[in-house]
Amino acid sequence: MAAEKIGRLKPDWVTVFGLLLACGGLVGGLILEGGEIKDVAQVTAGIIVLGGTLGAVCINTPGPVLRGAIRRFRGVFFSTELPIAATVNEIIHLANKARKTGLVSLEDELPKISDPFLKRALNMAVDGSDLSEMRSAMEMHISIEENRAEAEAKVFEAAGGYAPTIGIIGAVLGLIQVMKHLEDIKEVGHGIAVAFVATVYGVAIANLIFLPAANKIKARIAAETERREMMLEGVVGIVEGLNPKLILQKLEAYYLVDKPATGKTGGGPQSMAA
Repeated sequence: MAAEKIGRLKPDWVTVFGLLLACGGLVGGLILEGGEIKDVAQVTAGIIVLGGTLGAVCINTPGPVLRGAIRRFRGVFFSTELPIAATVNEIIHLANKARKTGLVSLEDELPKISDPFLKRALNMAVDGSDLSEMRSAMEMHISIEENRAEAEAKVFEAAGGYAPTIGIIGAVLGLIQVMKHLEDIKEVGHGIAVAFVATVYGVAIANLIFLPAANKIKARIAAETERREMMLEGVVGIVEGLNPKLILQKLEAYYLVDKPATGKTGGGPQSMAA
């Protein structure tokens, strides 16, 4: 028995809805105040804010971390399925087999395991690694992956800090151009209004995209870390020879999805424990 293969992406409709709601609120408020979309549709302001922010981020961030952050940005709008129930089922299945035929018999199950972390932990267990060494190695793996992901999330936090400042710079650049035409007061008023669009862009991009993206990525990191900790606890329980029912009770603390109704076979983790 193998767990569901992880890695399948599905749209995060909550993120999409939130972004549309925020943009709709801003544009709707502008229109209700008597403004027009063309008032804030300034290509030059967008170029200044986006170009300046991305440039500052590139200077601030090492190349490998920046590349990782770009790849991780996809996770803001798409969520990777984490089959918690199926993973628990798989661990209980492995515990039952180890209890009946011995730990070494799980070597035949290794090719069927799709999750790299679970496969690595179980492989160390089958190879006879000392339990404390195995736990230490896998906990270090979890910590390294978590730190790497946290560094990638901080890229978007940095961008959220730079964008408003770059927006202010854009506004100042616009005001410089306005000061060249003080003889026409009408043009001065229009120019000042246009100049402050860059500030709006900087604040909006920071608070609607960059900072929320950083927090969403951190939430994904926390969920994945918790899932790996669950798998490690399961493998440790198998190595210790614990009863599968006891392992199930320990793993239920990590079981994040609703359990199916009792009495149905093959559904949730409880049906697997022997």
